[in-house]
Amino acid sequence: MVEVDETDEISYPLLGDDASSSSHSHASLKRTGTVWTAIAHIITGVIGSGVLSLAWSMAQLGWIAGPICMVLFGIITIISSNLLCDCYRYPHPEVGHIRNRSYAEAVKSYLGEKSMWVAEIFVQESYFGYGIAYTITAAISMRAILKSNCYHEEGQEAPCEYGDSLFILLFGAVQICFSQIPNFHNMEWLSVIAAVMSFTYTFIGFALGFAKVLENGEIRGSFGGVSTSTISEKVWLSSQAIGDIAFAYTYNIILLDIQDTLKTPPSENKTMKKASTIAILITSFFFISCGSFGYAAFGNQAPGNLLTGFGFYEPYWLVDIANACIILHLVGGYQIYCQPLFAVAERHIKKKHPNSGFVNNEYVIKLPLLPRLKLSVFRLCFRTAYVASTTGLALLFPYFNQVLGVLGALNFWPLAIYFPVQMYLAQNKVRAWTCIWIVLQAFRMFCLLCTILAFIGSVQGLVSNKLS
Repeated sequence: MVEVDETDEISYPLLGDDASSSSHSHASLKRTGTVWTAIAHIITGVIGSGVLSLAWSMAQLGWIAGPICMVLFGIITIISSNLLCDCYRYPHPEVGHIRNRSYAEAVKSYLGEKSMWVAEIFVQESYFGYGIAYTITAAISMRAILKSNCYHEEGQEAPCEYGDSLFILLFGAVQICFSQIPNFHNMEWLSVIAAVMSFTYTFIGFALGFAKVLENGEIRGSFGGVSTSTISEKVWLSSQAIGDIAFAYTYNIILLDIQDTLKTPPSENKTMKKASTIAILITSFFFISCGSFGYAAFGNQAPGNLLTGFGFYEPYWLVDIANACIILHLVGGYQIYCQPLFAVAERHIKKKHPNSGFVNNEYVIKLPLLPRLKLSVFRLCFRTAYVASTTGLALLFPYFNQVLGVLGALNFWPLAIYFPVQMYLAQNKVRAWTCIWIVLQAFRMFCLLCTILAFIGSVQGLVSNKLS
């Protein structure tokens, strides 16, 4: 997506450094990304493990609140994404001379360095959390393939039980290899494959849910969702469901990284707004379809992960294909969220050690039938350690719905709401107590209340599962 071009020199400054002080990291690059490549990146980032939990979320919220929440979060995501698209250039969204190539750089430009460090904490934690969630989900899908084959061969009463640990370790080993991709700009092919895989398994989940509804001869579920013995339990489960929906939609942290790959003209913010709106509308359709048909098929017994539900082990070959697509998609999705983290950390370390051969030297390796690979010993060690850490935490907390709920609730408000709104206010010099200021503050407070509720409920569920 990015080609060498002597006429378009760009630099990648370390967060907190001036662009002029980063000449050591200059790279002559030409941006060739289009609205379609941007849509592929967005879909890879958005349609991930979160879509598999939406039938369960619907079961907790019911036929009224469930679809309303998904539509609402889709609208919120489009609004916040459009606000963030205008922050790529500074000070003007179309002709500003400073490019903000990451979320934290944009916060620094518009809100200052202190705000940037706060945002950076949430951003890096979010990247790390996505790595954990995707590792858990991939392991669940690997296990589901074995279970569906086992049930097909041995019967539905067979003791087809498998642990997650081996599959988590296997996915981690695969990610160690893919993590050696040098940077985000070299990932176009992986994003396209991952986007195709995400459409495939989402469509299969939708089709299986529709087929199950026809088989049942009825639409299951209720307006109020799952009945619980206490009001507090209902509140906790509903809160987890809201957190899962928030997790499914959130992708703001990689928006500016994607926007940095786009060619001009037209201006990057116009292209990105178009790509973002199209991608969110597409994913919202699939989200609502999967969640609704999954809930209609299983009712209040909807599984936490749609494609690993007991009722979906036949036809086993179709379930196997869907889970294989999930695994392939998550290989790319993991990289979508870890490559920006690698870029920030490695730029920082290279700046601190400009004369270190271990940090800066690269070696060209040519393997048969493969293109030349540039290998850095430092990159190999650092990225292997990172993948090992996400793999270790996935082994420690392999609780799918609760982990998604915690991550969605923790990151949704600060990254998708607070900072985009604050940067819009600063960029447009909106005065306090004007009409637009009041509307944005009300929007921000509403989202904050949803986030607090979702975070408390998801943490409670995570702790309860760990103790039990």
